[in-house]
Amino acid sequence: MTLDQRTEAIQQVRAGLSVLVYPLQYAVNIPAQLLDRAGESLTSRQRLQEENEALRRENAALRSQLQKLTFIETENRQLRELLQSAKRVGDRVLIAELLAVDLDPYRKAVVINKGSHDDSLYPGQPLVDAYGVMGKLIHVNPWSSTAMLITDPNHALPVQVARNGLRAIAVGIGTEDQLELQHLPNNADVRKGDLLVTSGLGCVFPAGYPVGKVTRVEINPRLPFARIVVAPSAHLTRSREVLLVWPGQSERPGDPCAFGKPRDDT
Repeated sequence: MTLDQRTEAIQQVRAGLSVLVYPLQYAVNIPAQLLDRAGESLTSRQRLQEENEALRRENAALRSQLQKLTFIETENRQLRELLQSAKRVGDRVLIAELLAVDLDPYRKAVVINKGSHDDSLYPGQPLVDAYGVMGKLIHVNPWSSTAMLITDPNHALPVQVARNGLRAIAVGIGTEDQLELQHLPNNADVRKGDLLVTSGLGCVFPAGYPVGKVTRVEINPRLPFARIVVAPSAHLTRSREVLLVWPGQSERPGDPCAFGKPRDDT
């Protein structure tokens, strides 16, 4: 110990021995370091997996909320359009919601959530959406009603061409996106793109409601009448909210539609 304190020789020996021993100390410490790093790696991996799982759940929840908000936004936009349509028509109206669609391939009908208990509904009452005429009520129950759509083969609707006032009858042919104008001669002044509106004849639908646009005019010289195809303006397969309309009552003397419910002549 005295030599160690008074001379530097022992210190140099000790330094040389520490250099020789360091690799052994490093080698002995390697397993412990590897175990520590492996533990940290496993812990980090497990933590990342847990965070990823939590993020996936949160992402799924947010996507579900986004879909719901998108549906609500679409519904609000449709309601705004429907309310704007109600202001434009000027008649008394009632908003209803579709409950069911008739799946019979030979019928085009829907069920709405309004009936005689809600208001004074009546068979033959016009049904419209924000874009045009949809149909009319055929059955009124206390809590629900059934409406026949204008595309039903049994439905006929008096219309006129907005461009020139030419009157015709639009009938359903059983498809969801087509009507036909019947009994118009080949020389009738009807063109592709013409807008058809209700004529008011028959005292069922008030005049001026959009019905559809002419999409095809087929003329065959061998046949007496032209084949005229119309695309309905109403979103018959997409509208969820609809308007029930009470047409304004006329005060003109002798008007068959005055002072009472419209007649169901179509």
